[in-house]
Amino acid sequence: MRRLPFFVYGTLRPGEHNHDLFLLGRTESEVPGRLSGAVLYEGPGYPYAVEEPGGVVCGELVTAVPEQYGPLLAALDRLEDYAAGDPGNVYERVARDVARPDGTRVHAWVYVAAPAVAARLRARGKLIEGGDWRLRGV
Repeated sequence: MRRLPFFVYGTLRPGEHNHDLFLLGRTESEVPGRLSGAVLYEGPGYPYAVEEPGGVVCGELVTAVPEQYGPLLAALDRLEDYAAGDPGNVYERVARDVARPDGTRVHAWVYVAAPAVAARLRARGKLIEGGDWRLRGV
């Protein structure tokens, strides 16, 4: 298993309701990041990243404390209703390049909408303009 950092863009961001529940005390760094090739859609209290050329999603690049990596990965997979190979997944965990503020790119785990969810969102979902969950409705 590759120990990649995580790119979070919704309720796991600092100040959002799942951040302290899942990340507090388990990370060694959290820095701003931008994921190219994806857009955000509104969900029921949380967003979905949908892979889409030309889009950009804003969030944080989170590096886990080494001894917390396995438990954190398992907790985030449960939170995101992800199980490897399960056709009923709501999200898929994929490795993608994320840009740091200095422009360097880091390979990170990102939870993106599973194909069936992404198709529904593209057909009738509400796009979050600008790709930043924190600025929705502003």
